[in-house]
Amino acid sequence: MKPLFRLLSPAGPSAKLSIFIFHRVLPVADPLLPFEPSAEQFDWIARFIARTFNVMPLGEAARRLQTGTLPSAAAAVTFDDGYADNLLVAWPILKRYGIPATFFIATAFLEGGRMWNDDVIEAFRFAQTEELDLDAFGLGRHPLGDAAERVRGYEAVLGRLKYFEHRRRSEVAREIAVRCAVPATSELMMTHQQLRTLHGEGAEIGGHTRTHPILENLDDAAAQREIIAGKRELEELLGEPVRVFAYPNGVPGRDCSARHGEMARQAGFTAAVTTRQACANGASDIFQLPRFTPWDRTPLRFALRSLATLARTA
Repeated sequence: MKPLFRLLSPAGPSAKLSIFIFHRVLPVADPLLPFEPSAEQFDWIARFIARTFNVMPLGEAARRLQTGTLPSAAAAVTFDDGYADNLLVAWPILKRYGIPATFFIATAFLEGGRMWNDDVIEAFRFAQTEELDLDAFGLGRHPLGDAAERVRGYEAVLGRLKYFEHRRRSEVAREIAVRCAVPATSELMMTHQQLRTLHGEGAEIGGHTRTHPILENLDDAAAQREIIAGKRELEELLGEPVRVFAYPNGVPGRDCSARHGEMARQAGFTAAVTTRQACANGASDIFQLPRFTPWDRTPLRFALRSLATLARTA
């Protein structure tokens, strides 16, 4: 398999860069989080990546993409948001296979916080009624008969709620959680010390704003404040510059645009990543690098999707 990837992504100026994006790695499979790999699944994913690709931290990969010095089958592995299981579950597996990784942190949720989307997901988990009535928020009614219905329900809610006005989005998500008796604090996200530990063991840390807004929904001054605040908080925690950035949600043209790339550049970042499903090449905008989301749950399908992604560049 590796020779085919090397053929499609040769070394040097014609190289392509596959950037994998993850959010969580669960200790065991969770029926309410079917798109998040378990430790068992992530083990074979990591093994495949290690055997197939030449993996490096994103900052290094971006520099070498610009200078035309990438190796064949080049890749970077990234995680978004700052979940504690990144350190506790994913990182030991990554170390087992010698895979460097980059972790993008939304700083406002460290130390016991919970992101707005997890407020909603946990509400659907905790709800004890047969139906969750969210008509008061314009978010419909959702049956809760089994795990599959709960997943469909929160996906429908998240798809609409993510584009609410930023402050209102957080307020509604928290109110939904309160109605369903979700605990006010959480251990989902890393503590400051856990983040320092991850960084101290060699992980690259990147910015992901402070409160994870859809940047396109903010005015430019507010978007710039979010980008800068997240960067500064990370640098204060880690004691060194943070050079790479990931746009929250990250769909180009809908969630972020070239002007946000310019904001990231002015803030001192050297590269930024989106969630466009493609591979990067030497012609790619270094502040709009695409990433690949590995939804597949079998090694063969994962390999085939990775190959197919090499045919798409941005």
